Amino acid sequence: MLALTELGQRLRQERESKGLSLEDLQKLTKIQKRYLLGIEEGNYEVMPGKFYVRAFIKQYCEAIGLDTDAIFEEYKSDIPSTQTEDMPQQLSRVRSRKEIPQHTKGVSKAYDYLPTVLVVAGVVVVGIIIWVIAQNIVSDKNKEQANEEAPNSEVQQSNTQEETNETTAKNDNSTSEDEQSAADKKEQEEEKAAKEKAEKEKAEKEKAEKEKKDSGKQEYKEVQKTGRSATYALSGTDAFNLEVTSTQADTWLDVKNGKGNAFFSSILKKGETKEFDLTKETEARVNIGYSPGVELKVNGKAVDLPFDSSKQVRQVVTIQYQPAEAQ
Repeated sequence: MLALTELGQRLRQERESKGLSLEDLQKLTKIQKRYLLGIEEGNYEVMPGKFYVRAFIKQYCEAIGLDTDAIFEEYKSDIPSTQTEDMPQQLSRVRSRKEIPQHTKGVSKAYDYLPTVLVVAGVVVVGIIIWVIAQNIVSDKNKEQANEEAPNSEVQQSNTQEETNETTAKNDNSTSEDEQSAADKKEQEEEKAAKEKAEKEKAEKEKAEKEKKDSGKQEYKEVQKTGRSATYALSGTDAFNLEVTSTQADTWLDVKNGKGNAFFSSILKKGETKEFDLTKETEARVNIGYSPGVELKVNGKAVDLPFDSSKQVRQVVTIQYQPAEAQ
């Protein structure tokens, strides 16, 4: 393994302090793990090019909450500059007269045949005009024949019109019945929707009243606090609903019950909220990888994190729950 550069050491320390593994960082940045490891070890030879080195370092810093400009200024001796790369010789736009293809000399000869080409094109255009005029004459003759046969067709059209009117009348009656049936069906659907809405509103109102009633009795108090972990006791309520929201940046979130069964173990993206119904559990363990900007609510009521997030980035909160009816 290569020796870490000062920049690599700084980045790895920040990543580990936020409880992120290289796999977690790969998910956040979409950068392959071997490139992330290359950045930490200062092994830029594994990168596709110097431009990608700077771009990947920038994404790494943003993912773990570091000031990119400050990092680039502080560790500029560790970061390669893209301005030193030479332009490939084959991309040069300057070519000597000798390099110009010799086959272009034949272009001038083509201009010698231009008059002949123009004459032939003129003949073709005149032929097209004559053909169009002939087609118009034939079309006029066909129209005259059609007008002579019109009187006989009018009688046939009259009979056809009467049959069409009868068919239309039948269709109108059928359409009227279909419209009535559709109107009845729509009315039934509206009544059903209104009934479901009223039942939903009633259920939500009853739930809100119950939560309001429980919140008056609810007690959430600290039991113990050590290192980066703290334990709280939740009592005086028959519900245990937990909400976790990340408002500043993506963070790793792991929520398990007292038996170690996981409810969620993944990245909680910025602005995302996860809700957990833990009423049937007696204990829940919440592991937060990056606590700045993370908000916790218990039964809809906001509760503080146990530690100052600017000093303790990773925090573990254990909540022990005892239903009110069991007390």
